[in-house]
Amino acid sequence: MEAIFHEKQEGSLCAQHCLNALLQGSYFTPVDLAILAQRMDDEERLRMAESGVDSEDYRRFIEQPSGNFDDSGYFSVQVISSALEVWNLELVPYSSTEPRALQAQPYICNYRDHWFTIRRLGHQWFNLNSLLTGPELLSDTHLTMFLAQLQQEGYSIFVVFGSFPECDVDQLLHLVPAVQTTKPRLINNPSKVLGSTNSKDSEEDQELQKALKLSLAQEGSEEELVLPSPGIEDPEDFKNLQKALSLSLQKPVESTAGGQCKSPELQSELRVCLDRTSEDVGTMASRTNGLETEEELELQKALRLSLQQDEETTDLDDYQLEQAMRMSLECYL
Repeated sequence: MEAIFHEKQEGSLCAQHCLNALLQGSYFTPVDLAILAQRMDDEERLRMAESGVDSEDYRRFIEQPSGNFDDSGYFSVQVISSALEVWNLELVPYSSTEPRALQAQPYICNYRDHWFTIRRLGHQWFNLNSLLTGPELLSDTHLTMFLAQLQQEGYSIFVVFGSFPECDVDQLLHLVPAVQTTKPRLINNPSKVLGSTNSKDSEEDQELQKALKLSLAQEGSEEELVLPSPGIEDPEDFKNLQKALSLSLQKPVESTAGGQCKSPELQSELRVCLDRTSEDVGTMASRTNGLETEEELELQKALRLSLQQDEETTDLDDYQLEQAMRMSLECYL
């Protein structure tokens, strides 16, 4: 596995990493791809100028940033295709009606400006995503399922045709197939590694990270599950509980009588959550070993203490109540 050429992500240079992984060597640098992109921009500018440099279309074109590359290291599919043409390689959409698009060939995958390669070396397939700590071995069956999953998640998949440069690892793996005992991991902080992207908001960033996790393509179903807290099955109720607990830790509001009391909003939130947890304790008692029910009872106790605003409390009482509320909040976060 160590002999397989694999570049880890640097900045937003995934297009460069993708091409070099495909060709199994340091064939392209960011400067090489930038030159190709600039050449394409110049050709587009000349075509637009044919209608006159004073035309509205030409002025609008000049004002727009390049669609082929930017300062972050992003390169378009046109640049990648142009780079492959240097080696007499052709890029064809995987969904193409051409029969050869269904043949087993190296693949280039794209999702939200991230590019990575899946290539056959020897008789085995490898996921060479630069966001992984190393190459990932894929079985033939797993490859088919992986590609189908990527398509379902919105990936653009391309097939590469042509004669590839010879590489020693291809010959080596023909003789000695690779064995992988540990799957590679997603590198730390993928969002920071990617740097500046064309994502329009944080929601798209989250979708990108989700898509990158799919590229791990683990054999088993090892998805991380985020479950609501014990005894609270409705996510909306859980949010209300968090809100009430957080509000209860805020500074009390001065009452007209000079004492301290919780705000009406807080009282309402606490009463709703108290009623809800009372119902959930009855339900949970019939299906748990008692531990979670005890936590529910402790939470009810804390909520009731918070609602006893008419009784005078000492500093020690306030401290104990606050500690109880914080423990309840930490338990449910």
